[in-house]
Amino acid sequence: MPEQMSTNLKENLGTRRIPKLRMANFPNADDIVRRGLLEKPRPPHAVDIMLVNPPTPDGGYWIRTQHRVGRRTRENMVWPQVSLAQMAALLHPTYKVKVVDANAERMSWPEFTQLLDKYQPLYYLTQVTAPTLENDMYGCFLAKARGAKTIAFGTHVTPIPRESLRPYPALDFVLVGEPDLTIRDLLDHLEGKIDQRPPEIVKLFEKHDPTYQPALDVEGNVDMYRIKGLAWRNGEEIVVNPPRPFIQDLDDLPMPMHELLPLETYRMPLIKGPFTFIVTSRGCPAGCTYCIKHVSYQYSTRLRSPELIMEELWYLKKLGIHNIHMYADLFTVNRDQVVELCKRMIAEKIDIKWTCNSRVDYVDEEMLQLMGQAGNWLISWGIESGNEQILKHARKGAYPDKAERALRWAKKAGIKNWGYFIIGLPGETEETIRQTIDFSKKLPLDIALFHVAAPYPGTPFFFEVVEKGWFRPGTQWEQVDMDKGTVLDYPGLPAERLLYWQKRAFREWAFRPGPIWTYLKMLVSDWSTIRSALSVGLQHLSWASTDTGSPVSPKAAH
Repeated sequence: MPEQMSTNLKENLGTRRIPKLRMANFPNADDIVRRGLLEKPRPPHAVDIMLVNPPTPDGGYWIRTQHRVGRRTRENMVWPQVSLAQMAALLHPTYKVKVVDANAERMSWPEFTQLLDKYQPLYYLTQVTAPTLENDMYGCFLAKARGAKTIAFGTHVTPIPRESLRPYPALDFVLVGEPDLTIRDLLDHLEGKIDQRPPEIVKLFEKHDPTYQPALDVEGNVDMYRIKGLAWRNGEEIVVNPPRPFIQDLDDLPMPMHELLPLETYRMPLIKGPFTFIVTSRGCPAGCTYCIKHVSYQYSTRLRSPELIMEELWYLKKLGIHNIHMYADLFTVNRDQVVELCKRMIAEKIDIKWTCNSRVDYVDEEMLQLMGQAGNWLISWGIESGNEQILKHARKGAYPDKAERALRWAKKAGIKNWGYFIIGLPGETEETIRQTIDFSKKLPLDIALFHVAAPYPGTPFFFEVVEKGWFRPGTQWEQVDMDKGTVLDYPGLPAERLLYWQKRAFREWAFRPGPIWTYLKMLVSDWSTIRSALSVGLQHLSWASTDTGSPVSPKAAH
């Protein structure tokens, strides 16, 4: 029977004309969907661009900033997204903008997806970090699926724009380096609004790039190859355009649109109520090999004037913010700026409490006294190691003797000291880790945190790790995180031992009368600091079940 059916079929095929099926006979579903998404009337609340700090991978608080790295914050510190507010100020009012800080608002992915559907952005801008790479790209995927052009910036995509675009087809553009003027230039070209630039924006381009010309050909079409600081796709090809010069005078930038941020959600240990950032400078002249700040800003330093910083302080105070972190790669990089700012704060009686960061070799006793009088109550110091050879190899340029002196000056000025240490820089051994722990106990620290070294792409440390073969086999970008794991495997000091010593270091430092008293004071201050204390304490005073390695010898545990 089957053979007869086959014969009949052949006969029918031989005598009947079968029409060829052509795709042109069917409507293009892809085009129909796209027209349905983009050509239907957009609601009044739809926006041109959504600037996004996306939901986090695990529900915790993550640090994503333009100048620094991505990591899960052990301190439950919620970092203000001032870089998004700054770019929003450069785009407004030509473009309708929406800033979404899903991290600060503890937003889930389904909730975030509803926002995308509600605001229907034409463009989606997000920061990308190594430990949250796949997670961040999921946000791009969701936006791209809804018809938006997707754009990424930050210290992960800047050094490796091709490797950021190639595996993620949902990502359309990368802003390489300083993103502020590049995002404005890109949107103006894509939207045909170059001739609608306000005078202050025109001045920005002309002043900070004397060779600037609109990226248009003789017929007025956009020439994507001429938009500086941009990486993009030309079909299958990934193109990285020439770099864009830095903004030399930060006073030319508009004040960030802080009012677009969820200011009430930002929290920092040891303070009551919300806080936010004021960017006082960009760049750092120090040469630390592990520091990712130089990836975006290299070694230049650009300052904002104390006058404009004061203007922003008063503006934030009117918004109800009384706690400020002076956000800079190195706050005390210019003594004259710091001294004048402090004198203005004292003279104008602004009564703001503020924190900052510093290096132990960029302060003096007189300046610290003035900072204390102006309302500075805490400084975070990058101390890193108690071993001078480790610091020399890392080109830190600041050694243990200077650290002890600077912290005692700060203590005398009534300023609390928050010390950061790094376990696992090149040359590290269990003996040098022991030196760092002992050194941390000698310092007048109110809080100390110990991180595992992270070789972020683009840093000299990263290239050294690649050259020496110190990456663990099967390394993924998400593992390049200073807290939840490590990608390092040194001969004689594997990843498991680095993590072991990280936890041990904090345990030894914290289980002493002074630090315990600090945490008790945190616990009685208010609920937000209770959570911060518990977050730090529970995560680092406990031995994780993943800790491995032989017990430390009695000699090493002195």
